Amino acid sequence: MKKCTILKTVSLQPRKGKKIILGITQTLNRHGYCTLGEAFNRLDFSSAIQDIRRFNYVVKLLQLIAKSQLTSLSGAAQKNYFNILDKIVQKVMEDQYNPRLIKDLLQDLSSTLCILIRGVGKSVLVGNINIWICRLETILLWQQQLKNLQMNKQVNNGLTLSDLPLHMLNNILYRFSDGWDIITLGQVTPTLYMLSEDRQLWKKLCQYHFAEKQFCRHLIPSEKGHIDWKLMYFALQKYYPIKEQYGDTLHFCRHCSILFWKDTGHPCTASDPNTCLMPVSPQHFIDLFKF
Repeated sequence: MKKCTILKTVSLQPRKGKKIILGITQTLNRHGYCTLGEAFNRLDFSSAIQDIRRFNYVVKLLQLIAKSQLTSLSGAAQKNYFNILDKIVQKVMEDQYNPRLIKDLLQDLSSTLCILIRGVGKSVLVGNINIWICRLETILLWQQQLKNLQMNKQVNNGLTLSDLPLHMLNNILYRFSDGWDIITLGQVTPTLYMLSEDRQLWKKLCQYHFAEKQFCRHLIPSEKGHIDWKLMYFALQKYYPIKEQYGDTLHFCRHCSILFWKDTGHPCTASDPNTCLMPVSPQHFIDLFKF
């Protein structure tokens, strides 16, 4: 048999450890090989979405899969994917945490599925087409439920956001790394709207996400001749990726060849473990399972 090099998982630790051991095989024998669907289970993504530090990471991962990897998912991976997605939707419906993020995910997923289902004659999807149609109907139902979601307003006699001094409100806005979050908060009160329109705020956001040579190519002057940094941010977002921030991410240990949640850690045998760790972005995680 002709040999080839495959960079994939060759052995797995128990699910309890939430780790995956990665390695290199030199033959087409895939005994012990870990698929993307298996990784969902072994890294316990179903439980990860309950952790606010990992929620955004998992949602971003599912969004990337929705955009480019649906046709490569096995039956088991499909089942795991939609089980996790269902739990994410239910979580958002219950505690109303970050509904915009899941709305974006469902929009990308429904758009991709509509295109793929039309191409069923080309056998682009793995599995029965009727199952995919049912999944699309479920996604559309979720979108409608989230559209009708009413945010709970808890009334109490304690301190509210509006009671904070201006400098504290300003500090809160400067902590955000997403422009849409700034706009959303600016809709709460006239004072927050005024603070959210500050040119320096949007300039700092552009400087955080993009290199100077990038935004110099897309300068957008306002009517007064100043640079409109708010428009600049959203214009640059179309051309360049923004920095990703997550409370907890997957990490890869180059010494032990183990993939694990950073907060979980692992007993590395290297003399200086910190030099062996490499953060794994959602896109990098998907790339590990491409072949």
